[in-house]
Amino acid sequence: MNRDYFANLQRLGLGLALISASVLWGGFASAEPTHGIAMYGEPALPQDFVSLPYANPDAPKGGRIVLGENGGFDSMNPFILKGQAPRGVSLYTTETLLGRSYDEPFTLYGILAESVETDEARTYVEFTLRDGTRFSDGSPVTVEDVLWSFETLGTLGAPRYAKAYALVSKAEQVGDRKVRFTFSEINRELPLLLGLRPILQKAQWQGKDFEATTMEPPIGSGPYVVDKFEAGRFVSYKKNPDWWGKDLPFYRGQHNLDEIRVEYFGNADVHFEAFKAGDLTSYRETNPAKWLVNYNFPSVSSGDVVKSEIPHHRPSGIDGFVFNTRKPIFADWRVREALIDVFNFEQVNQTLNGSAVPRITSYYGNSDLAGDVANPAQDKVLALLEPFKADLPPGALEGYALPVGNASGANRANLRKANKLLEEAGWTVQDGVLKNAAGEPLAFEILLTNGADDYIAAANIYIEALKQIGVQAKLTTVDQAQFTERTNLYDFDMTQQIVALSLSPGTEQLQYWGSVGVTQPGSRNWAGINSGAVDALVQVMLSSKDRTDFVAAVQALDRVLTTGRYFVPVWYSDIGRIAHAKQLHFPQKLPIYGDWPGFQPEVWWYQE
Repeated sequence: MNRDYFANLQRLGLGLALISASVLWGGFASAEPTHGIAMYGEPALPQDFVSLPYANPDAPKGGRIVLGENGGFDSMNPFILKGQAPRGVSLYTTETLLGRSYDEPFTLYGILAESVETDEARTYVEFTLRDGTRFSDGSPVTVEDVLWSFETLGTLGAPRYAKAYALVSKAEQVGDRKVRFTFSEINRELPLLLGLRPILQKAQWQGKDFEATTMEPPIGSGPYVVDKFEAGRFVSYKKNPDWWGKDLPFYRGQHNLDEIRVEYFGNADVHFEAFKAGDLTSYRETNPAKWLVNYNFPSVSSGDVVKSEIPHHRPSGIDGFVFNTRKPIFADWRVREALIDVFNFEQVNQTLNGSAVPRITSYYGNSDLAGDVANPAQDKVLALLEPFKADLPPGALEGYALPVGNASGANRANLRKANKLLEEAGWTVQDGVLKNAAGEPLAFEILLTNGADDYIAAANIYIEALKQIGVQAKLTTVDQAQFTERTNLYDFDMTQQIVALSLSPGTEQLQYWGSVGVTQPGSRNWAGINSGAVDALVQVMLSSKDRTDFVAAVQALDRVLTTGRYFVPVWYSDIGRIAHAKQLHFPQKLPIYGDWPGFQPEVWWYQE
């Protein structure tokens, strides 16, 4: 347990009693193996549950779905930083010890593991493998595979795996089908995080470089196998007829389709035209204006294509143009505030979305985790922020609201405010160009991917607005591979980033906003956030035993992030929009997460 962790807890007034040695290292408290585990309280479903509540256990089997994605891929190894692999490789072909119910904020039930065991303080977790679990080649899933997978992913895999594994002080086999992980720090989420790690086949990787890109698909124990693919063009996942988990209650009503095929496209227009032509059987529409006007083609009129709207109750997350604060020009919050003022959201929203979607006003909007960022902090949230008062950005305690522009394009009041802030930060207009005392212009590049049409249009509107105050911004578009390489190395000034956030934020928040990501390549902390308050508040979230304390910590974190002015936020939608062939169906009972991983194609089925 590191000193910073103790120090942060002390600053927040939580006391060292939470982390006494008698709790952490005084031996394992008595615990019973259970069929599931929740972050707080008990799992909602009993041990003898029939299926997840949003799955149809009587769904017919067979058929196919054809999806599309923009971009491409050049690897079949999704577990490392190098290369771009299809997201479905891990999602459809590999399996985890536990699986998530998307009808609960954070509850997992046994999959490869028939049971999970931990103590009250969650100083360890023990998994008992289910008898009969097998990889797609017929070989059994063993404890040796589990231990090898955890170590390999934690030490050689992508950075998202490293943080949790670094907190494992001991990993050991404790029975024929039992594995135990002992932890070095308090983090109540760790048993759940480890339960969601993909389990790979050790034998497949013997004598091979795990960190190298490869076009050999992993041998997994999931419902599908990679059947056919052509790099950058398509990949087809076929249902494994001998899949060991087809009768598992957790999976009743899931993975009903025989084939999931994903076609790849160079840009969004070609992608949509392929759907209109019938080459795809499902299409997610992210633009509400297009949803209203672009779906009048014949197959929609005839009823062969159905438009479905899927409501949800998950957080808005953050989406928009992110400042790379590693760059000196964006280090001052006043500069970031000024550039946020220049962005006329109301004009952009009207132009691109017909003003049909709301703006993101905080990272956890649309949920009870958001709190009231626009008004002063109170009660537990205020108490959590007070120790960091001297270092917090303006508005964290007092309240903060985004500027309001004008859909007609007029944004004079905000431009005047922006000019004043920039002047305070040392930037003045010289010969029509905004420069600092050294005569250096305020100029930067906005990096986007080819085919990101809405963001390209928004960026062009933004660039024209910036010219009005003497800021020189230019737009650069690159392919997905170049974009991934540059963002992994933080080689950009400003770019578009979306971070989808759940109702159970935890350790991944350090990957998104933690100070380790300032210098560590490949994190999601593209903004370069370096805040002791952020790091400490995440630790409070991870050590909280009571949900009210947890929510207060998330609300405090939300205020620090929002008032940090790290993004020029755009819009979110509280519904998902999916157009699909009439033969594709989903259950009437929807999960609280709505259209989210675990929904399409997992609980969909095909029926004439």
